[in-house]
Amino acid sequence: MADYYAALGFKCGIEIHQQLEGKKLFCACPTRIRKDDPDFVFVRELRASAGESGKVDKAARHEQSKEKSFVYYGYYDTTCSVEFDDEPPHEIDQEALQACLQICKALHCDVVDQIQVMRKTVVDGSNVSGFQRTALVGRDGFVEVDGKKIGIESVCLEEEACQILKRSDTEDIYNLSRLGIPLLEIATEPSIRSPEECKAVAEKLGSVLRSIPQCKRGIGTIRQDVNVSIKGGTRVEIKGFQDLKSIPKVVAFEVERHRKEIKKGKMEPHVRKAEADGTTSYQRPMPGAARMYPETDVEVITPRLIDVKKLDLLEDRVDRLVKLGISKDLAKKVVSKGFDVEGYVKKYPTVKPLTIAETLFSVPKEVRKKTGKEIVIAEVADLLFSAVQKGKMPVGAISDALVEYAKSGKLDLSRFSMADMKEVEEEIKRILKKEGDAPIGAIMGKIMAIYRGKVDGQEVMKRIKKHYKGRR
Repeated sequence: MADYYAALGFKCGIEIHQQLEGKKLFCACPTRIRKDDPDFVFVRELRASAGESGKVDKAARHEQSKEKSFVYYGYYDTTCSVEFDDEPPHEIDQEALQACLQICKALHCDVVDQIQVMRKTVVDGSNVSGFQRTALVGRDGFVEVDGKKIGIESVCLEEEACQILKRSDTEDIYNLSRLGIPLLEIATEPSIRSPEECKAVAEKLGSVLRSIPQCKRGIGTIRQDVNVSIKGGTRVEIKGFQDLKSIPKVVAFEVERHRKEIKKGKMEPHVRKAEADGTTSYQRPMPGAARMYPETDVEVITPRLIDVKKLDLLEDRVDRLVKLGISKDLAKKVVSKGFDVEGYVKKYPTVKPLTIAETLFSVPKEVRKKTGKEIVIAEVADLLFSAVQKGKMPVGAISDALVEYAKSGKLDLSRFSMADMKEVEEEIKRILKKEGDAPIGAIMGKIMAIYRGKVDGQEVMKRIKKHYKGRR
């Protein structure tokens, strides 16, 4: 298939947008997105203005032609007069800037000498001011995907837009609490050569972004936009991918649509939406450089690269866990979920790393199957590992203890305390005297049935072998 797309002159680039935790980019409001009834509501109407080139952007003109009113739901604890556009922006958030510089370093980018915040005209209502603040921080980098270097065109730090709640012909309703959340944007060069490679690049960049401690998790916190073109056509941007799995199907559909459109005549650059069925639909004209102009309310920033710490990438964390004896598949899962396995290993050195990883990721799944209830393992992990390290509870009792915790909401470890090994050893002798010719596995089964969840299986096997007289 790669030859097929090469023959078509297929070119593809991807933009990844990732929200950050902490404070908003230009004020001290928290980045929590509210979903309840608003504390107040206000209405605005927006008009497109000329950019630095003196021209009005055609995408902005297209939105203005709809003549809509925009309703904003605000909250006293997550929005302020900066979001209302009643107050100039504050100094750029330093934690967000440091995260952006870390990403630039991880992607081998050249960081600009001076960071100039720009205004990008947006009059679809998603920004109260009629523009989005964005700043170019890094450029000319690369990321390696399956042994191939994919060029990174730019890394930008910008403010997130409002969250759309409802659209109609006359007005759109927005949630103001999302406006201003720090947003990292990574844009690749158009060097992706197949739909499958596009997905692989998106996965790799997503992994790099999730390496940042401030990275937000959950639905809607990361978005992918894909730019596609083939020979004889023009660039089209596709937004709104449901998940990474849908990228190859949507991109392949768009390529075939381009082929048909080229046969009909000239294509115009525009933006399309990725639909759930793998097709795309028209959204608006492609915005251009005419919508950009400098933000005069924010000072030019000179980045201090000496303060930028190297990012601990997820793939490096996975490799370290594999060296600790954890399978690569399980290592990827615990790292992806954000579990600090290495931290627990340092804190509880006598507890096996594999036990820690399974307790954090696998055991809660078993508990959910048995009880139908979710548990937050981070709330009780320290109690469990401490009990195991001190010899107060066997590893085999962890699952049973968590099942009881899911049912009752209380973690009573006294019910799962270790049995006295002298007593266990006497029981082993008694069974061997009575059933000395039984297979060693049968002896083990009987002991474990008696002391279920109160002994360590390996320790029991050692004691059985010590006294076993029969044949294996």
